[in-house]
Amino acid sequence: MAEFFIHGFNVLSTGLIGYIVPFLFVLTIVVFFHELGHFLVARWAGVKILTFSVGFGPELVGFNDRHGTRWKLSAIPLGGYVRFLGDDSEASTPSSAALATMTAEEREGSFHHKNVGRRSAIVAAGPVANFILAIFIFAGLFTFLGKPSTTARVDGVQAGSAAEAAGFKQGDIVTAINGSGIDSFSDMQRIVGTSAGEKLTFTVKRGDSVIDLRGTPELKEIKDRFGNEHRIGVLGIARTTSPGDVTTERVNPAEALWLGVKETWFVVDRTLAYIGGIFTGREAADQLGGPLRIAQISGQVATIGLGALIHLAAVLSVSIGLLNLFPVPLLDGGHLLFYGVEAVRGRPMSERAQEMGFRIGLGLVLMLMVFATYNDILHLAGS
Repeated sequence: MAEFFIHGFNVLSTGLIGYIVPFLFVLTIVVFFHELGHFLVARWAGVKILTFSVGFGPELVGFNDRHGTRWKLSAIPLGGYVRFLGDDSEASTPSSAALATMTAEEREGSFHHKNVGRRSAIVAAGPVANFILAIFIFAGLFTFLGKPSTTARVDGVQAGSAAEAAGFKQGDIVTAINGSGIDSFSDMQRIVGTSAGEKLTFTVKRGDSVIDLRGTPELKEIKDRFGNEHRIGVLGIARTTSPGDVTTERVNPAEALWLGVKETWFVVDRTLAYIGGIFTGREAADQLGGPLRIAQISGQVATIGLGALIHLAAVLSVSIGLLNLFPVPLLDGGHLLFYGVEAVRGRPMSERAQEMGFRIGLGLVLMLMVFATYNDILHLAGS
């Protein structure tokens, strides 16, 4: 199945090699596992697989396996595809001419001759593989590197801030937000940062008492350690770190797996909330990252360490899996939409309807990529 990603290749920014190598490392992992999901379920379903490609365009290197599948690395690292018997293109659009002239044996191995349930499973397997990969990466990081923790203590309240308006006082310890437990100050920062304009209920331990405070994070622009500007929710709480305040505890594999599921869901939830915020006017679309920014971020994160880069791969894997589930023809979600219609109607949509759908989908994907790239150019020009 052909995958088209918002994220791509940074060819314009400075520090080219420092960005390209980490970017390719991260993207290759994510794309490979996405396509591997399609591949494994297709192989299980008895579909003949012609090509497994990481990247598009001319082949750089490849080999044939014993089943006749061509495994290859291609020149344009903007995604990948698995091509099945009967496909007309990398997007798995059917070839009417090829399907009409197939022998009975060939139809047995044709993707487009499988029932709608098997085709749906093959298509859905790519995004599912991305979510599984993210869960196991997060779980591995928690198991081997540990989960850092800093008590969510309030050491200072900024005058005139949302925290002051909510009634926070020095010495307060936040134990939960909207009923969900908070294990560390970073957990609180992450929830507050993605909840600008939303009224949150903070469960606070103050001395021997437990009280609830209600506050609404304000949307503000801040700069990270690399000078990148971000618009996030800010409460106005300060936390000073003393020796011994930060603890890192390794988590047993079972608990780490559950934490990996929660972390993956957090990325999905906040991504959907952001997209919903764009349509309601609560969020700005200029925060959408594209080809240049993802490469820039990959290079920056690589300077922190391998663990941070692998963590980025997990976040990107969730994003790619979620993006491909959107009901846009050409993406996996578009195929699933067509198969859902087919299941209800009892027969496939007409070739003309599918062709028009794929053309519309291609247009939408290209427009999104252009818009995201435009955002990145503006971002780089202003940095």
